[in-house]
Amino acid sequence: MLNINTALRKLDENGKHICMGLVGAGQMGRGIVTQVFQMKGMCIPIIANRTVTKAKEAFQLAGVDSKDIIVTNTVSEAENAIKNGKYVVTEDFEVVAKVLPVDVIIEATGVPEIGAQVALKAIHNGKHIVMLNVEADATVGPILKKMADRAGIVYTVSAGDEPGAIKELFDFADAVGFNVIAVGKGKNNPLDRDATPDTLRQKALEKGVSPRMLTSFVDATNTMIELTAVSNAIGFVPSKRGLIGPSAKLQDLPKLFMLKEQGGILDRYQVVDYVFGIAPGVFAIVNSERQITRETMQYVSMGEGPNFVLYRPFHLICIETPLSAARAFLYKEPTIAPAGAPVSETVAVAKRDLKAGEHLDGIGGYTVYGLIDTVENARKDNAVPIGLINNNTVVKTDVKKGETITYDMVKLDEDSTVLQLRRLQDKFLR
Repeated sequence: MLNINTALRKLDENGKHICMGLVGAGQMGRGIVTQVFQMKGMCIPIIANRTVTKAKEAFQLAGVDSKDIIVTNTVSEAENAIKNGKYVVTEDFEVVAKVLPVDVIIEATGVPEIGAQVALKAIHNGKHIVMLNVEADATVGPILKKMADRAGIVYTVSAGDEPGAIKELFDFADAVGFNVIAVGKGKNNPLDRDATPDTLRQKALEKGVSPRMLTSFVDATNTMIELTAVSNAIGFVPSKRGLIGPSAKLQDLPKLFMLKEQGGILDRYQVVDYVFGIAPGVFAIVNSERQITRETMQYVSMGEGPNFVLYRPFHLICIETPLSAARAFLYKEPTIAPAGAPVSETVAVAKRDLKAGEHLDGIGGYTVYGLIDTVENARKDNAVPIGLINNNTVVKTDVKKGETITYDMVKLDEDSTVLQLRRLQDKFLR
């Protein structure tokens, strides 16, 4: 991110802007809009959301007068309004993808199906795509990245979310020559695999988030998905199926993330994991074979060694997201994206006993939660990625609580864009 402020200021001084379109006007989307209005060299003149009033509210919270907001589902009307300095709200995300002034699309719905559709439309229309939708990335990110590369545009997951913050820390450590042996994130919420939107509804209201979102945090599906994205970007594997998730203080991490024969918790190095007690930060565990490097780390109070922890104590979610759009536009590079064929998978596990003929509901719901595992193990078990499960998924046989959902247990939604992309990914990226 070095000097990106200078590049944006120069754009602004020359009367130019990186023009962004937003899909999704929930909590994260509203934050993005307000932040962009405080930045130089960037603008966000169009929002797509299924509820028009929420999209209008996002603009108004950023200081836009209601009389300057135009509602339309027509590309030509949207382009004309933007040309005349107005702000556009639409129910149709394809309008955002087709509007000529838009350089970068930010996808902020958190719904895998919508995320995949928006990414495809962005790629088809030559727009860079920023995914504040790690759920879609963990499911079909590798194939979307491949398509974007071929189209000459940037596909990236967002800065500000933990995967982006971890990748930035990893890039720094790798660039200066450290051996990076583990990376991960703090987990905010207590772990409860049985959590549902009903059990968390009151707490969600108090926090100002949706019950399903909070459920995905508490049952750890969100953590599994985020670390799947990291794994697929840097090649590190899960420490074990579902991860270890120790409780620790920051200063404990260097000794904790050592091999078992050295007194640590790991069977191998180059892993991803999470830790209770250090949220909301992200970390990288590093070491070096060079004595002078170890001595320097000791001199600057980074610990005794041989392992050291690099820690970023914050991730600013939607506040940082516009920086990924700027990086894509200015430097043609992602913040974090799959490096090739997937390394890890977040597979679906039954949250309760399920009966044949029952409909499932996906991430943050009542029927399934996610666990990270290697792609090899997921394929061996014929396990279904949780991002493929939606309200149209039907169980074909009884499933016991705690069982991994396999492809032969369910009838998937054949009309799903995510499913069709996933089949392409499984065929061409192995």
